[in-house]
Amino acid sequence: MFILWWIIVGLIAGFLTGKLMKGSGYGPILDIVVGIVGAVVGGFIMQALGFAGQGGLIYTILVAVIGAVLLTLVLRLVTRKA
Repeated sequence: MFILWWIIVGLIAGFLTGKLMKGSGYGPILDIVVGIVGAVVGGFIMQALGFAGQGGLIYTILVAVIGAVLLTLVLRLVTRKA
């Protein structure tokens, strides 16, 4: 059940990140992967800033989107994709 939760959050975060960032996305599967990895990155950032790791669905999606946006920026800088 836990893995399903991560996939759902990754799907939502990847979709929202694709809408927030200009340019083409990475496709449905890679958008989910970026969303999941973004959730982990966002979790580390929030923990480093001293925010609690517990929250509801909205908090989790918000953190995942923040991480996914940052991850997308880094990916675009590395691959030079506009």
